[in-house]
Amino acid sequence: MSLEAYIDRFSRGWRAPALAALIAFLAGLPGVFAMPPLDRDESRFAQATAQMLESGDFVVIKFQDQPRFKKPVGIHWLQAGAVATFSAAEDREIWAYRLPSLLGAMLAAAACAWGAMAFFGGRTGLLAGGLFGATFLLSTEAFIAKTDAVLAGSTTLALAAMARIYAASRDGPPAGRLTRLLFWLGLSVSILVKGPVGLMVVILTALALWAWDRKADWLKGMGWIWGLILMAAIVGPWAAAVTVATDGGFWTTAFGADFAPKLVGGQESHGAPPGYHTLLLPLLIFPGSLLLPAALALGWRARNEPGVRFALCWFIPAFLVFEATPTKLVHYPLPTYGALAWLMAAAVTREAVGPVARWIGVALCALVGTALGAAVFYLYGEYGDPSDMPVTIATALLLAAAGLVGAYLLWRRETTKALVAAAALTVLGHGAFAGAFAPRLEPLWLSKRTEDVLAQAKLLPRQGFTPAPVAVAGYAEPSLVFALGTPTDLGDVGEAVEALADQRPAVVESREQAHFEATLKASGVKAREIGKIEGLDYSNGDDTTLRVYAPIPSEGP
Repeated sequence: MSLEAYIDRFSRGWRAPALAALIAFLAGLPGVFAMPPLDRDESRFAQATAQMLESGDFVVIKFQDQPRFKKPVGIHWLQAGAVATFSAAEDREIWAYRLPSLLGAMLAAAACAWGAMAFFGGRTGLLAGGLFGATFLLSTEAFIAKTDAVLAGSTTLALAAMARIYAASRDGPPAGRLTRLLFWLGLSVSILVKGPVGLMVVILTALALWAWDRKADWLKGMGWIWGLILMAAIVGPWAAAVTVATDGGFWTTAFGADFAPKLVGGQESHGAPPGYHTLLLPLLIFPGSLLLPAALALGWRARNEPGVRFALCWFIPAFLVFEATPTKLVHYPLPTYGALAWLMAAAVTREAVGPVARWIGVALCALVGTALGAAVFYLYGEYGDPSDMPVTIATALLLAAAGLVGAYLLWRRETTKALVAAAALTVLGHGAFAGAFAPRLEPLWLSKRTEDVLAQAKLLPRQGFTPAPVAVAGYAEPSLVFALGTPTDLGDVGEAVEALADQRPAVVESREQAHFEATLKASGVKAREIGKIEGLDYSNGDDTTLRVYAPIPSEGP
């Protein structure tokens, strides 16, 4: 049976979204279990969720004793449910906090396929959803315990449902009450997870279609009355509760100190000029860079077709907003990538890859794949050791092969084989990177290694042999708080010495070492060094050395 026949067989009905979700699952799963907790956002989200479970307060979001009024509560509720079901807050198992992100990526891929099927058929839907699930950015967000994969999934679901309603008004398959329900559910979850971002993408898509078509009769069938009631029922209770609990402080901080500054300047050193997202697009959508030129060409040539028009109205306005916003992080445009996956898959199934688009796609794919392989060797040279060489070679070869094999098959005009081969090799290469290679780069995982040193000495408070908290002087990454527990004392040298005097362990960063030794000597407190951790604090780029100290019990009279 030919490859095309297999694709046709698995693209019928529910099989296309299900297989797309499976691809996203396989792409993200290795990192879920293998990657240590990441700084800074992931560990902040996970720690805030752990505190919800510990305190029983599921309304006010906190990181230690500081309010964290940046995002709505949705992701924390999802993470809390996952941890309560499969783990426990005191176990500090980061994989449980990542499960909602993995499910969000699977939903994004499935919804992408489901929406494309209404315009382009099952084969295009399967290719679009599978490609989206395999992209480097979505499969990375799938193993990071924060909002972005869930936002991509909920927003893509809302847009896929809206696309089916739009298609039904243009002689496409009928869209019933379930489709409208999924639209409102997707939109409501996106708001509860990340505020107005998903809503913005949906509104811009609808406005662009309205302006292009010069009519929007299809919007009348969205179920506005019961849909808005459903949205209010999902979002409203928490919004009211947090308003009362914080006396309105959540909204003042979330919009005035977090959201609004991102619109006027580069917040938290994340500023970048327009063109940043466009420049990174071939890398982040890899292996889709193979067909990115063909997608853009098809978008121009077939812009009057309903499905192509919807994809353009989905992608262009929102992407331009992300480009124009001064604060830029690489994952911001992820909710728009499903539209590009539609156009890429449509270019494949229509055999609409012209010579210019083909050659540019060949060059882009080969370049990105080779660059990824070279980056693996660079990371090995900086942070690996000789025992890491076998997994380094395997990872680099898989990622480079994804680019080179895809480019070769596209050059031979075997477009479907090129897409499938590049996607499969990317899933394998990304899995090797997140599941085997990156976790071995020990200099990058300072907090995990500090936790291991304390655990081996039976000095982790959760082991029950020593009281909390561990005192830390000079190092304050959230991953260390998540690893050592909520009470962790991120203080100064004086608090580290006080902890040792109280028979608690302490961690001292090298810049505080001289002060610590002088204070320890002056106090008469006895301690012994049980571990020295050297590496890179990748959050700020600083070379960092942490020394772990255990108290020496005072001698009796």
